[in-house]
Amino acid sequence: MTAAPPPAPRPAPPPAPRPTPDPADDRAAPRRRPAPGPGAAPDLLLRSTRTVLPEGPPRPAAVAVTGQVISAVLPYDSAAPEGCRVLDLGDDALLPGLVDTHVHVNDPGRAHWEGFPSATRAAAAGGITTLVDMPLNSLPPTTTVDHLRRKREVAGPRAHIDVGFWGGAIPGNADHLRPLHEAGVFGFKCFLSPSGVDEFPPLDAAGLDTALGTLATFGGLLLVHAEDPHHLDAAPRHAGPRYRDFLASRPHAAEREAVRLLLETAARHPGARVHVLHVSSADVLPLIAEAKAAGARVTAETCPHFLTLTAEEVPDGATEFKCCPPIREAANQDALWQALADGTLDCVVSDHSPSTADLKTPDFADAWGGISSLQLGLPAVWTAAEHRGTGLADVVRRMSAAPAALAGLTTKGALAPGKDADFTVFAPEAVFTVEPARLHHRNAVTAYAGRTLRGVVRSTWLRGQRTYEEGKFGEPAGRLLRREP
Repeated sequence: MTAAPPPAPRPAPPPAPRPTPDPADDRAAPRRRPAPGPGAAPDLLLRSTRTVLPEGPPRPAAVAVTGQVISAVLPYDSAAPEGCRVLDLGDDALLPGLVDTHVHVNDPGRAHWEGFPSATRAAAAGGITTLVDMPLNSLPPTTTVDHLRRKREVAGPRAHIDVGFWGGAIPGNADHLRPLHEAGVFGFKCFLSPSGVDEFPPLDAAGLDTALGTLATFGGLLLVHAEDPHHLDAAPRHAGPRYRDFLASRPHAAEREAVRLLLETAARHPGARVHVLHVSSADVLPLIAEAKAAGARVTAETCPHFLTLTAEEVPDGATEFKCCPPIREAANQDALWQALADGTLDCVVSDHSPSTADLKTPDFADAWGGISSLQLGLPAVWTAAEHRGTGLADVVRRMSAAPAALAGLTTKGALAPGKDADFTVFAPEAVFTVEPARLHHRNAVTAYAGRTLRGVVRSTWLRGQRTYEEGKFGEPAGRLLRREP
């Protein structure tokens, strides 16, 4: 079916009221300390023979930290000032803390699926120092300022890493988008097909046009789950355990036509910013590349499971592999890797969407769709990348600098002076076998069970302090982040 014609132009709605400041928000999101003044002596120096800097391959370097901020990047053998603590990491790689902008924490309301304590511990154990929480699967969803305030209250005292929030765009909440933007969300997620939860319904073509028109007036970013409901409805649907039946129910055409509608709609709103979530189908790549070449403000992401798992290897009944859009064939995966290399795809983020084990029934039609991978993204992607000849620096930039840029997190994503002293210490040659019960996710369900992965996170640092090391965690020290003006 073709997309519905665009609605007739409508007069701009009156400005929505500004949200009333809430003192509790200020307590939950402490102010960032200012950068050290010129000449301030570092109090911590980390040395590594494989430091991943903003440009080039890993190389020997020393990173100086003053307070909570990177103050200098120095030659590896630079002398430390008197009183400065020195940590020599040897051949373990020193990376910027990873940034994951696609995480379903499900808290409040469905914290038995995950929750901020377990999600942020798992993230820290996976080398992630900043995550941005998706607006759905929590109760209530983040679709009003009051709902955002509730989520901040729940997250504030329990986060082991820094946490930001996306807002939601659903039918009927256009008047809430600007207030949410001003309250500090980083952008807005919408679905073009059913989300799987009744409290977060999808936008139709007219609703997408309304949301983009509203966001374009204040520079808001729209993140889109792009599957076309008409193609999904027309696809064959069979209950049962066979993965090939499930794959046929989520065809490539559903992604392609949804992305086409998104880009055509965005083109009608000058200045509109759009981001295509969890690209699984290579069919959408030419559309995204063409739009970028034409100057459209469009970015796109893919996920570790699309880069490392293939449809051919999914056993029947193994619904821990179920996600929407789905894991596709090996040839399709090759095209996703090429799109990362040529810049058509910008980011690699988890789309961590966990559930309790009982929801992963053996029937692909009924099982909850979502991959639990928050702790495993870096080693999973690195294992596949190294096999393909892709360097560690390229992996890190797609999993740190690029997501930070997407969300406008200017103090995250790189080892550079003025950035937060967020680090991941990573052993690229170490190997381990995934045992679900030993993961820090709330529920021991993952598509990576039993896989041998390459690369171990030794420790994770948040603003100059270790928050994770060798299976042990510090006290929750994460901050709640707001969109920077």
